[in-house]
Amino acid sequence: MPHIIIEYSADVAGQIDINELIAATHAAALSSDLFPEYDIKTRAIAYQQHRTGQTQDSFVHIAVHLLSGRSDEQKIMLSEKVLASIEPLLPRVVSVGVEICDIHRASYLKRVK
Repeated sequence: MPHIIIEYSADVAGQIDINELIAATHAAALSSDLFPEYDIKTRAIAYQQHRTGQTQDSFVHIAVHLLSGRSDEQKIMLSEKVLASIEPLLPRVVSVGVEICDIHRASYLKRVK
């Protein structure tokens, strides 16, 4: 844990190598000292169709899904680290956001081979 999902408008790929965005996000999560590196899973999804109000502004939104139990202070620190690491990479992106999402621990199931 965590599962980090980077959602972005497709036009962002013309501004930055998405692998660089993934690497910066992954490194920020690691620098939080909340997780060992082998537990961090980072992936990205591009959106061709999207709408923000009445526009199609560029965006990057990062959702960090964690098993419940972290303090508010830990979550704030993590979101600040992630935002600080990616913001300089995205100077022309209109909206850049990070959210921390709790995963309900009792109902989370997983299979690994």
